[in-house]
Amino acid sequence: MATPQLIRGTSLPGAILLGLGAIVGTGAYVSIAMATSITGSGVLIAILIAALVAACNGLSSAQLAAVHPVSGGTYEYGYKFLNHWFGFSAGWLFVAAKSASAATAALALSLYVLPALGLAHGWQVPLALLTIAIMTLLVLAGVRRSNQANAVIVTVAIGALLVFVFTTFSAYEPTLVAAPTNAGSAHDILAAAALIFVAYTGYGRIATMGEEITSPKRNIPLAIIATVLVTTALYLLLGWALQYTNLQQQGVNESELALVALASNDTVATVVLVGAAVALLGVMLNLILGVSRVILAMGRRGDLPAVFGGLNVGQTSAPAATWLTAVVMMALALSGSVELAWSFSAFTVLVYYGITNLAALQIPAQQRFVPRAISVLGLISCLALTLFIEWRVLAAGGLLILAGLVWHRWRLHLVANK
Repeated sequence: MATPQLIRGTSLPGAILLGLGAIVGTGAYVSIAMATSITGSGVLIAILIAALVAACNGLSSAQLAAVHPVSGGTYEYGYKFLNHWFGFSAGWLFVAAKSASAATAALALSLYVLPALGLAHGWQVPLALLTIAIMTLLVLAGVRRSNQANAVIVTVAIGALLVFVFTTFSAYEPTLVAAPTNAGSAHDILAAAALIFVAYTGYGRIATMGEEITSPKRNIPLAIIATVLVTTALYLLLGWALQYTNLQQQGVNESELALVALASNDTVATVVLVGAAVALLGVMLNLILGVSRVILAMGRRGDLPAVFGGLNVGQTSAPAATWLTAVVMMALALSGSVELAWSFSAFTVLVYYGITNLAALQIPAQQRFVPRAISVLGLISCLALTLFIEWRVLAAGGLLILAGLVWHRWRLHLVANK
């Protein structure tokens, strides 16, 4: 009997909207400001570098999704096209990377709402933990992001960003536009590009929909390229606008990475606050769903204890996998640093997409529609950008990978000796 397949009901515009919904959030409302604080006007170059890397990786993901259209992303691709070590590592890294992104979203949301609530900065972590817990309960209750809800989230998030951008331009004399800040060193630009790359990786949501998108070999690559182009245009506008805010002053505080603090007036600040809240909560909901499903798959395969591969009685949710997801996200949020959490996400997601490109290179020539050179460039650029991540994050990420491989080896040993 043939395996049941999902209905191909998502068109090219729908796929683009899904990609934008997965991207516009933490990246737009946090990482561009973070990268600007590192490299000034060089952020515009960093955005273009990150976009190129994202396009290569996205096309490799599209190639894999068209040939092997299953849920699970590179976790499944690693097992299929490489070996169990790469497959496990991809799943392990995905959980870490996306949990760090969710922790960043929760901490960033706190930065946005604390002033509005009249709370001191010391409430940032407790509020982030509370937000993760509430979103986890919503997922367990069966809440999902429908296509209609996704369209609303994208519209509100992008609309608020455009209001910020154009009011920022109008708040300054035109002569200032001709005098951007120093672009910083090449090292600074590449470090910023590594952070910005994470702000693109929502395109993976498109690549994992091989069963649902009409004409996937045509529409998945087109949707990924269109999503990257639209996102790049939005990020360039935002990066340009940030050149003329107080973010360019020396001694920037992390709280100033929230665009509310950089808004030109109270009305704009309110609009940005609403946009950020909608976008960041949407990102968290999406990430809790995505990470819990990978943990579910790892539990079913035996890469994690079997309890995490179980469903509830009604087969509508995976409680154990979802709660483990929440615990990992909360642990990362305890760092209390948006920059540290986002940098950790950057390292782990770059290694994850390195495995994606490596898997894509194993696809036979007769099944390829993406040139091998694209995957080669994606692999090299991912590995190169990891070198510009802060050393303590590199060390922590390396230890995480080592711990995962030790765990995987021990699990294999237990299975072999049963």
